[in-house]
Amino acid sequence: MSVTPSQLDERKYGRLLAKTLPVAIKSEAENERILKEVSRLMAKGEGNLTLEENALLEVMAILIENFEREHYSIPDTTPHEMLRFFIEDRGLRQSDLLPVFGTSGRASEVIGGKRAISKAQAKKLAEFFGVSTALFI
Repeated sequence: MSVTPSQLDERKYGRLLAKTLPVAIKSEAENERILKEVSRLMAKGEGNLTLEENALLEVMAILIENFEREHYSIPDTTPHEMLRFFIEDRGLRQSDLLPVFGTSGRASEVIGGKRAISKAQAKKLAEFFGVSTALFI
């Protein structure tokens, strides 16, 4: 829920800001502090937050997102690497993917990176693993 400044009670919002002191996050300790504040607000339940608390929550979410994007970026991964990760992570065997690839030969070629993952296979893999199709394209 996005809040405009004109909707806020300046005094209430000012007190929340003074208590929380949200600033650009530069360290893991500061990130943890802001995450605790977010958790405290979230524990109240979305429907129980004031407009001022919602505005503060939105600001803190932006601060956390910026910090995490800078410090926890996910390295670029190929579709084949993602596929191998999911297979290993879930303890699967190549034969478990026959519903996706149709034959063990094709599964072997794709998993081994010798054959590209088609769009149709990417859709089936996304459904199979319960993730976005974009991970396999």
